[in-house]
Amino acid sequence: MDGLIELKGVAKGFKSSDGSLRTVLQDVDFSLAKGEIVALLGQSGSGKSTLLRIMAGLVPADAGDVRYRGQPLFGPAQGIAMVFQSFALFPWLTVQQNVELGLEAAGVPAAERARRAGAAIELIGLAGFEGALPRELSGGMRQRVGIARALVMQPAVLLMDEAFSALDVLTGERLRQEILQLWDGGQMPTQAMLVVSHNIEEAVMMADRVLIFASNPGRVRTELPITLPRPRHADSAEVRLLVDEVYRLMTSAAPAAGAPGEPARPHLSDRLPEADIGRMESLLELLANAQFQGRADLPRLAEQSALTDEALLPLADALHRLGLAQLSGGDLIVTPLGHNYVQGGHEFRREIFGQQLLAHVPLAAFIRHSLEQEAGGELKQGPFLKLLQDSMEAAEAQRVLRVAIEWARYGEVFDYNFHTGVIHLPESGQT
Repeated sequence: MDGLIELKGVAKGFKSSDGSLRTVLQDVDFSLAKGEIVALLGQSGSGKSTLLRIMAGLVPADAGDVRYRGQPLFGPAQGIAMVFQSFALFPWLTVQQNVELGLEAAGVPAAERARRAGAAIELIGLAGFEGALPRELSGGMRQRVGIARALVMQPAVLLMDEAFSALDVLTGERLRQEILQLWDGGQMPTQAMLVVSHNIEEAVMMADRVLIFASNPGRVRTELPITLPRPRHADSAEVRLLVDEVYRLMTSAAPAAGAPGEPARPHLSDRLPEADIGRMESLLELLANAQFQGRADLPRLAEQSALTDEALLPLADALHRLGLAQLSGGDLIVTPLGHNYVQGGHEFRREIFGQQLLAHVPLAAFIRHSLEQEAGGELKQGPFLKLLQDSMEAAEAQRVLRVAIEWARYGEVFDYNFHTGVIHLPESGQT
């Protein structure tokens, strides 16, 4: 296969609030060839969207080599188009006008713009809606406009950043199937696609290769080729085996960057998963009941719990981090402590949760220790946010600290005043 995009040793960083450099991507090697669809899976905040923007020429790499058709990529390339998670439509423009926008910016004459936009609108199933405004369209139809706006540029490479995640399950599945039908039928001008997704089944149904992205910093951790012919059937044994394998790869411990063969160790700036305590306990109870008897593979657990991959994987990660369950080979297994936890009452659960939080989440332990050194047992949240912002964006730092506070309040490790932004020891822990 002929290479369209080649990345070698690509790195990207951003400056933190104190001026220090925060590395988002490091040593990324990747190639996208004609005739293939590649899916990219990884945790939120791992740099996947930043990587797509580098490939689209929207942001430059700090280091490494980025090439399109063998030539260095400097700025947006004419043959690369991107579809975003948010529909990103101009609300005051009609469907036709939104689709024509890129052509107009490229200086394409009005008659040619109208012809090409009309063809793209018909291709994507929006014929008859050319004069409609975005507010008159459903979410699925608005995303079709976004896809048509990309396809009208006749790109060789189509980058899709969570393009179906803002849609309901049925709409997203239908649109994905239609895109694949156009691709397999040779009706799209696109020669290759890169799809960033949180949906493991979606990746398996679409892709010729699945790449698992690691975090802190972002880099390609492993690759799974998929040779099944399309169309693929979601309920087939072959697809279910592949889904199970991707779950296994997603949940296996990644080695720390720069330390091959060594298991990743908990770190103060770890991105804590977005895991609600009530949902964690419900999932643990489901796993420990007679149906699963303490062990289940993640695809089956997702089906029985009616949780999406985006919701299930953080919950499983949190239970694993806290020692209440163990991730192994794509299975989630209740630990002996987890069984005791399920059988215990509310106060017992809070006590165990707090003990495990201090033992396995360095950020929580650091905050608790810092509070214990203060005569009043309280500190503003600002210094902790600043510490996290040295290794992640401000919004992500706020999210991570919020999760740590929620977990700590439940485990009575420390408390938080939402009005003053002060973290303090719980009354029982005041010295």
